[in-house]
Amino acid sequence: MRSAARGYVPQVLAVPAVLGLAVLVVPLAALVGRVEWATLWRDVTAPEALAALALSLQTGVVATALCLVLGVPLALLIARAGARTAAVLRAAVTVPLVLPPMVGGVALLFLFGRRGWLGPVLADLGIQIPFTTVAVVLAQTFVALPFLVLALEGALRSTGVGYEQAAAALGAGRWRILWRVTLPLALPGLVAGTVLCFARAVGEFGATALFAGNAPGVTQTMPLAIYTAFNGAGVSQGTAVALSLLLLVTALAVLLLVRAWRPGGPSAEVPR
Repeated sequence: MRSAARGYVPQVLAVPAVLGLAVLVVPLAALVGRVEWATLWRDVTAPEALAALALSLQTGVVATALCLVLGVPLALLIARAGARTAAVLRAAVTVPLVLPPMVGGVALLFLFGRRGWLGPVLADLGIQIPFTTVAVVLAQTFVALPFLVLALEGALRSTGVGYEQAAAALGAGRWRILWRVTLPLALPGLVAGTVLCFARAVGEFGATALFAGNAPGVTQTMPLAIYTAFNGAGVSQGTAVALSLLLLVTALAVLLLVRAWRPGGPSAEVPR
């Protein structure tokens, strides 16, 4: 019975499987091994580290809120569109996931930069976006939005429209159906997408570096502070390792939270 439950995969494949797992786990173990535990608290609470941490959290929260405002309607549009339209929209949303983050930064510069499409208009209004904290939020939103949209769209598509049709037949309006039926049914996907979105925003590096720069206290987030430290400037390498550990712990916490809210999990029961 145990053999049947595990299937009939050739046992020799366990060797490359373990090697693949090692490729993912061993570097992280090496990172943990380099942490100076005696000075960990001091490193994490250094003024430069706290500034980078605070900026990452603040911009991450704002970017996540912006993703919710824009991403929930987009996910609803994709989930309820026809097959061909949904495929095109889903592909457009997925593009930032497969693009190198640096390309996203260049694209944002060509849109909001001084010589970009919107640059002259913004300059006439006295607005500068590149190399400001606003640029950090926009870069984080660009790379994190697909995580929310795809997670929520999948949850919405899996729930179907049967309950919505029943609510409409009972006289409920569109907004009431949205808030009382559609979104509660897709809540696990919404929560998972929001958490993943926040984690991706906090960990964003490439697009932020090109579009927002690396000014301490203004645009230097945790990933940029870590990169700067290992290039001999900014925070110490001990602080950089401590911040790297903090990002690792954050990622693990995100995965555990997503698992708790995954469709089919204990928190994914259909409301009655």
